[in-house]
Amino acid sequence: MRASRHGYRRILLKLSGEALQGGTPYGIDPGMLNVVAEEIHAVHALGIEIAVVIGGGNIFRGLRASEYGMDRVAADHMGMLATVMNSIAMREALGRAGSETRIMSAVEMNKVAEPYIRARAVRHLEKGRIILLAGGTGNPYFSTDTAAALRAMETGAEVFLKATKVDGVYSADPVKVPSAIFYPSLTYRQVLEENLQVLDLAAVALAMAQELPIIVFNLLKRGNIKKVSMGKKTGTLISGGST
Repeated sequence: MRASRHGYRRILLKLSGEALQGGTPYGIDPGMLNVVAEEIHAVHALGIEIAVVIGGGNIFRGLRASEYGMDRVAADHMGMLATVMNSIAMREALGRAGSETRIMSAVEMNKVAEPYIRARAVRHLEKGRIILLAGGTGNPYFSTDTAAALRAMETGAEVFLKATKVDGVYSADPVKVPSAIFYPSLTYRQVLEENLQVLDLAAVALAMAQELPIIVFNLLKRGNIKKVSMGKKTGTLISGGST
């Protein structure tokens, strides 16, 4: 593992597909894509090894489509393909920023991405490449949050960073409930027992089993990716410790 001059040495960053929308109602906002890519590149320049999982909700959300009558398995497969599209866009943006990047997909599509193989993913990280992990887990019924927790553990990431549109975890949606209470730290059990749905509860349970710390932070504040990657107090820490 390469030595980092600052903060964590290896991280798993989870971005929602909606994070790439910016001000657009659908798809990818080029300006937002470039801003996020430049921030990731700046973190990588510190010597921090980075794996990234991007959701596909800006293009297609499988669970929502299944609610409209589409078969859930087919809908989830479409959602997996949306994550590959977002990863291709991010690869190009990271390349323009100056980072060497590889896409690895749990759904095999050799023309556009390498197949996800754990040992190869770790080797890319050790060689200083950013890896974009697409296709979820490769299986229906699992969210990209759960895929991110799984890949974080498989690749030996020290922390699972979950980027959102708010400052961290609240007792309720702070956009809808201005009086919602902000939690600077929580245990895994508190998140599960209080059903705090800032991320998939299956991902929380998986992280708890392996004691993988999760930090939920605000992507929309410039510099936050760098700040949280350097270990500076940002957002909400979810761990096994007392709060």
